[in-house]
Amino acid sequence: MEGGSTTAENVAAAISVSLDCASSPDARRSAVGYLESVKAGDIRVLANTSLLLIRKDCSSEIRLHGFKMLQHLVRLRWHEFSIQECNDFAKVAISLIMEMANPHEEWALKSQSTALVAEVVRREGVVLWQELLPSLVSLSSKGPVEAELVAMVLRWLPEDITVHNEDLEGERRRVLLRGLTESLTDILPLLYTLLENHFGATLTEYNRQQLDVAKRHVAAVTAALNAINAYAEWAPLPDFAKYRLIHGCGFLLSSPEFRLHACEFFKLVSQRKRPHDATACEYDSAMTNIFQVLMEVAGDFLNKYGTFAVTADESEFEFAERICESMAVLGSSHMQCITQDWNMTSRFLQLMMGYFQHYKFDLHFQALIFWLALMRGSVFKGKYVVPTIATDPASENSGFGSTQADREKKGLPNFVNDDICTVFLDVSLQRMVKKSSVPGYASKADTLELWSDEFDGSDFSQYRSRLLELIKLVASQKPVVAAGMVSQRLDIILKNSSQESVSAENLSLMESIQPGLEAIVSAIFDGFTNLNNYSSEIKLQLHGILEGLLHQLLSLKWTEPPLAVLLAHYLDALGPYLKISMDSVPPVINKLFELLTSLPLMMKDPSNIARHARLQICTSFIRIAKSAHTSLLPLMKGIADTMALLQAEGRLLRGEHNLLGEAFLVMASSSGIQQQQEVLVWLLEPLSKQWIQLEWQKAFLSDPLGLTRLFSDPQLMWNIFHTVTFFEKALKRSGHNKANWNAQGSSSSINDGSAAHPISFHLSWMLPPLIRLLHNIHSLWSPTIAQVLTGELRAAKSMSQAEQASLLGEGNLKLLKGTHTHVDGSQIDMHKEEDTNENDIRNWLKGIRDSGYNVIGLSANCRDAFFNGLDCSLLSMALMENIQSMDFRHIRQLIHLVLIPIVKSCPADLRVPWIESLLHPLFLHCQQALSCSWSSLMHEGRAKVPDTFVNLSGMELKLEVMEEKLLRDFTREICHLFSVLASPALNPGLPALELPGHLNRTESSSFNQLDAFHSTSMIGFLMTRKNLALPALKISIEAFTWTDGDAVAKVASFYGAVVLLAVSADNVELREFVAKDLFYAIIQSLFLDSNVLNSADLVGLCREIYVYLSGRNTAPRQILLSLPCITEEDLVAFEDALTKTSSPKEQKLLMRSLLQLGSGNKLRALTSQKSTNSITNVTVRSRSSTTVPAHSSEEDNVIGLAAIT
Repeated sequence: MEGGSTTAENVAAAISVSLDCASSPDARRSAVGYLESVKAGDIRVLANTSLLLIRKDCSSEIRLHGFKMLQHLVRLRWHEFSIQECNDFAKVAISLIMEMANPHEEWALKSQSTALVAEVVRREGVVLWQELLPSLVSLSSKGPVEAELVAMVLRWLPEDITVHNEDLEGERRRVLLRGLTESLTDILPLLYTLLENHFGATLTEYNRQQLDVAKRHVAAVTAALNAINAYAEWAPLPDFAKYRLIHGCGFLLSSPEFRLHACEFFKLVSQRKRPHDATACEYDSAMTNIFQVLMEVAGDFLNKYGTFAVTADESEFEFAERICESMAVLGSSHMQCITQDWNMTSRFLQLMMGYFQHYKFDLHFQALIFWLALMRGSVFKGKYVVPTIATDPASENSGFGSTQADREKKGLPNFVNDDICTVFLDVSLQRMVKKSSVPGYASKADTLELWSDEFDGSDFSQYRSRLLELIKLVASQKPVVAAGMVSQRLDIILKNSSQESVSAENLSLMESIQPGLEAIVSAIFDGFTNLNNYSSEIKLQLHGILEGLLHQLLSLKWTEPPLAVLLAHYLDALGPYLKISMDSVPPVINKLFELLTSLPLMMKDPSNIARHARLQICTSFIRIAKSAHTSLLPLMKGIADTMALLQAEGRLLRGEHNLLGEAFLVMASSSGIQQQQEVLVWLLEPLSKQWIQLEWQKAFLSDPLGLTRLFSDPQLMWNIFHTVTFFEKALKRSGHNKANWNAQGSSSSINDGSAAHPISFHLSWMLPPLIRLLHNIHSLWSPTIAQVLTGELRAAKSMSQAEQASLLGEGNLKLLKGTHTHVDGSQIDMHKEEDTNENDIRNWLKGIRDSGYNVIGLSANCRDAFFNGLDCSLLSMALMENIQSMDFRHIRQLIHLVLIPIVKSCPADLRVPWIESLLHPLFLHCQQALSCSWSSLMHEGRAKVPDTFVNLSGMELKLEVMEEKLLRDFTREICHLFSVLASPALNPGLPALELPGHLNRTESSSFNQLDAFHSTSMIGFLMTRKNLALPALKISIEAFTWTDGDAVAKVASFYGAVVLLAVSADNVELREFVAKDLFYAIIQSLFLDSNVLNSADLVGLCREIYVYLSGRNTAPRQILLSLPCITEEDLVAFEDALTKTSSPKEQKLLMRSLLQLGSGNKLRALTSQKSTNSITNVTVRSRSSTTVPAHSSEEDNVIGLAAIT
């Protein structure tokens, strides 16, 4: 005992040092290391020491740590005890509950002690639980503190089981759950008794002014509610009704002290799934009971406070939000339980409509979720029925009318009438506005609490997308109502504005309504309901409404850039309508050209407002071309003539011409490949005449320094940029997948390679100059060229502030396509043709690189025209000659935009000249660069990257973050390339593994040679080319040691195919690598907690290697036997267990258990996940996730199993 006391004193001292912020980092690391050594040491010393630490004469911090150590012992090392020791420890743990039955004991300590009992029961199983339950029932009647402790035990046990834990899979988990289920007849009545007795006692003691005693009863009621909530997720729902727990929790909704905890119960049961067995009727009855309880409380709130702005306690609104949240879940999943009672259904829908209209945003938001789910069901599941006129005046006034036949239909009654849809649209359009700082607007919006950036856990774009979805669903069912509503709102705004300008307030309103108009028009003409299903009367009404609106818009004389852009967006929102109203197309196109030419074309516009507005108007042409389909085809010649006239007059910039050309490609796609080819010839022929000229290529591309001369000619420089970007647009907008295949173009030609791609005929002149241009850009980073560059050009090669901010996740970088950002933060235009400076050169280089890479990658889709028509040696030299000088961010782009598309599209017979020539230099460089950078990061705390930055004064810490981000992004991209190489589409020749019931020891004569997989598998090709395989395997093996879970996930996918090849092929060298090097590397990777999320895949690889290769290679057995805590007997028992099951899942669990045993539970990837599955009372509420009740300040400590590491 003396030795144990000394150890306990040392542990207590170490705990104090580790928790003391004043301790030095070295002292804290030393203390933590000592504590870990005790936890990993002799189990009996650990048990005795921990029990000494939880004595009452120790501080609370020491006692808490002692309980954590005991829980660690039970969770991870219980199997090391003898049977007698397990029995003795269980008795000690249970006796601790009695010691904790002290009114002055801290809540956290009580929680830890009861969590320990739950751990012991989980380990010992149902027998111990059946012995313990009667004593717990007896103990709960002694007083409020004892009742609280018993409720805590009842809470922790089922909650810890239902949370996913890998170590509790299989039969043992099922047995324990069965034992708990069989005990529900004792547990649930006990919990109701605790609620009833201690709630009554709370009121009695409070009335007697015995506040301390009342608090103990409050704690007992709270603990009982928490326990009930732990059963609410899985216990049979009818049992909650049978033992009156629904009634009890419903009663507590009237108590401010307990109502949030009670709300959690109703939220949990509302999420349950309806059974399909004989208990379904009882389930429906219980769920109907829940409907009644929640509806009564929800109705009381609306009756008391109404739906308009009132002054009320925030706690009341929080409670109402919880109720509304539960009702939203309940109504979304279980409306069938009350649809037979029309009065109840009608009342429920009225309540949810009241909350949807409520001025309080949180209440409206919860109701919105319900109505979205309901409307989706009515539209997509065919439950919607055209409304009939209500005969019941009360129903008619409320907007919820139906016939008896409707009520008897399966699903929801008919409720979506014009009045209801009007409310939906009215509220949704009002709430499309964010909380505005525009003077005069806020006062008019006082009736609604609008969305604000101050709302936690919210994103306006996500919220607005929900509103727009609801608007679409309503418009698809009530098109005339929706079109009339939005037209009426715009009419009011436009009548209050002049023809030439709009007030700031009305501008804000119009900007918010435009997405609503777009959603409505899209839903009517491109939505869920076929337009032909509408009656001629409805079509006529829609035509009248939208023509009137279009006439109003066309009559506006807006010339200010923001107004012109807004008007263009309103016109393109009507694009789907133009499909059926071809007479309206010419005036819309003319109006867009009018808006475009009304804006000044100022070359020296510092703010770029007018230029950006012109670009936005050009994008409206593209949107209309997409949505109006064939309606624009008759106007193509007229649009082309206008474009030519404007360009001849110098009133159309190249960037604007590119956008209009893109619109032409979209128009052509609606009439087939033939039209696409004609449009491409018309658009590309003028470009080809300039692009293929040898003069500019000799002048600027004959040597790398030629680019320095190009930068002194800004007009040519930007013309080249616009040419390359248009190549990119042409490739994206053309092809068989973009064309409307008709009878004249057989769809069978889609698979004919280049013949199916209209741009394939142009690749022969497009790509060679582009490849030379990219080669020269890459050369600017080579040391020999870099040292002779001007200071301005050297600075232009560094990363811009916008890119740096993107790496740091700072600021709103959603810039207009074709724009970049100055160092001072102002935007510049890539469509400019004025004098260049450092930032212009930087943006030009980035733009050419991005678009140029994309052009090559997209061209690979043309297959034959690309792979047989292009000299791969020229491409390989251009891309790889200077690979060692490239920045990490540029190599990442090269892999993503060029190499991966080429790998995916390359024909098998051309892999040697193409894949080998491109990947060999890449792999060699990446292996060296990544190894060096990761070594620097892991040992020196800072990644070494070649990328350079601008304006770094005072940004040392941010610089380290950016460098690490660049390294991780680069690492993930190269690993993504590995996963692509291993994708099933590129490896059809790899056979599937047969699941053996025993360890595979098939003779090698039954396997194919490795060369047999050369042409049918990309991995087979890779492994037969040693100059590719060796660096690829080195990179991927090292990736297991790098602390990047995303990269490891991709590498695991790659090695899945490698293992499959090693199993299928008779190649000793590959088999030796997989069985030895790979198996060892995977096990080592499990020591890193960064691989927690990949642990299942990694263990699965270990299982495949051992099952399929241990019979052909002894390395896996030797590696396992080299683990510190494994014996030959353990391995034999493991192999024996493997032979008894052919289930991959069970074999993985066996492998997982063996690895944990062999490592002494030190594989962090297998043990760290406990912290992610832990139980805690402390949670954060968010609108994007489920919510939980608030809790007392006592629960703000780390409690129960959450603190175990």
